[in-house]
Amino acid sequence: MKPHRVMIVEDEPRMRELLLRAVPQMGFEATTARSAEEALRLVEESGVDILLVDLNLPGMGGLDLLEQLRRKSPHLQAIVLTGYGDLPSAQRAIRLDAVDFLTKPCPLGDLEKSLDRARRRAEAAAEGREPAAMKFDDEPKAPAADAAHRRKLEDVEREHILAALKRHEGNRSAAAEDLGISLRTLYYRLSEYQKPGAADADDAAAAGE
Repeated sequence: MKPHRVMIVEDEPRMRELLLRAVPQMGFEATTARSAEEALRLVEESGVDILLVDLNLPGMGGLDLLEQLRRKSPHLQAIVLTGYGDLPSAQRAIRLDAVDFLTKPCPLGDLEKSLDRARRRAEAAAEGREPAAMKFDDEPKAPAADAAHRRKLEDVEREHILAALKRHEGNRSAAAEDLGISLRTLYYRLSEYQKPGAADADDAAAAGE
């Protein structure tokens, strides 16, 4: 069975890249758009099953995008991301039948559960049946102690940076260029990883030597 296609609509490059790396690991195809306007065009051209959309976008907002797409694709499933709690926006997302309203940064386990709900709802809609009742606190099938469900997007970013450093044998300038970030940003990230309690601190230090 072909994986469901997720469109990530996110204007912040770092977050967009992190989600683009994380979503396929959860069993979905992923594509991205940097704005609502670009997303409208891409959906028109190729279609998607699930929309993963940032609430605050330049130009048209995330919920306005969802409202427009709802008119053309009533069975499209949507997960809304926001950097802060916003009750009126959450209420509007519910009225637009969003699957979930997640506050960034969210644990990857929470995102995976939301995507699984969206997948089940999309399958039910395709088969012309009502989806089974789903609670927002549904537990994943995997054991709750599974470390993968506790990882956050920051962990994915750290792995991404360390992998780039390894590819370039510790050359920070080359790694920064490969990652599309400034050398200053790379140094800042590495300093964060080396703080007491930060995972993979030793690896980060060794890679940067």
